[in-house]
Amino acid sequence: MSSSGSTYGDIHRYEQPRESPAAALAIVLLTIVEIVFVGLFTWGLISGWGLTAEGNMFLGGVLGVIFIDLSFILLLYRKEFLPDVMIVKKRRRKWEDLYVREEDVDGTSVTDGALENAKRALYPYYKR
Repeated sequence: MSSSGSTYGDIHRYEQPRESPAAALAIVLLTIVEIVFVGLFTWGLISGWGLTAEGNMFLGGVLGVIFIDLSFILLLYRKEFLPDVMIVKKRRRKWEDLYVREEDVDGTSVTDGALENAKRALYPYYKR
């Protein structure tokens, strides 16, 4: 994806949404079904269906259907009515994420500064 004119944050691809009438009709019908099930769940809570084991399982099933229906509505909306946008991102190596300078990528060896540390341990007033 390394095109010559692309910089960080540029829009690389932008496709208009399809906006099909069949998807709009499906979203409307799924929304009506959603409203019916939300009403049934609310009525069940008010009526006390959750006080019995069977009623509690029924309300749990209705709540599951509500979320599954909502997921289909959101899936259709995202697929048919939101544009497809690809934004150029800068790829970085892992050490850049840790704020390490390029010269420090390999780290330090065990013997770096060993002679200085030994001199300082033997003679505490040693000056650099």
